Parts: sequence; structure tokens; C-alpha cells
Amino acid sequence: MKDNNNNNNKAVWFFVALLLVMPAVFAQVPPAPLMPPPPPGLPIDGGILALLVAGLFYGVKKSFKKK
Repeated sequence: MKDNNNNNNKAVWFFVALLLVMPAVFAQVPPAPLMPPPPPGLPIDGGILALLVAGLFYGVKKSFKKK
């Protein structure tokens, strides 16, 4: 008879522990959403630097031809 009473006592304590722990588990704040990936780096167009250099050389060539 003593074993049955001991098992009931353990079951009651287990139930009480669950009642105390479960609200704490469900009250946890969900993790923050993942950050979006960073924007692409510069230059946006791959040939923009080459275009500027070509324009610079074209302008210099035109200015020398004018003189």
C-alpha cells in the first residue's frame, strides 16, 4: 500500500511541476526575424567605370583636335 501512495505522491508533484513550468515555456518571446541580405555593392553596372574612362579620353582627344 505504501508503494501506491508513493506513486500517487510523485504523480501529484509531477503534475504541479508541469503546471508551473508550462506557462513559462509558452511565454517565451519568439526569436527576431532574420535580417534581409545587404544591398549589392557598387558599381551597380559593371562597365560604368570603363564608360567614364572612355568618355574622359574622348573628351581629351576632342579638345586637342579643336586646337
